[in-house]
Amino acid sequence: MAIVKVIEVIAGSDKSFDDAVQNALHEASKSVKNIRSIYVKHFNANVENNKIVSYGVNAKVSFEVEN
Repeated sequence: MAIVKVIEVIAGSDKSFDDAVQNALHEASKSVKNIRSIYVKHFNANVENNKIVSYGVNAKVSFEVEN
C-alpha cells in the first residue's frame, strides 16, 4: 500500500494565478519526488492603483513516499 504525504506551499507570480501554481509545483519538485497532485487552497492578489500587481496561491502538494 502506498503512503501519500501532503505539504503546503505558498508561491507567487507577477503574471497570473496559473503561473503562480506552476511556480509552486516547480519549486516543490526541487526537493520532493513522486508528486501526484496539487490542490490550490487559496488565491490572493496584491493591488496597487486599482490594478493587480502580483498573484499568489496557497497550495497543497501530494506526493507518494518511496518504500
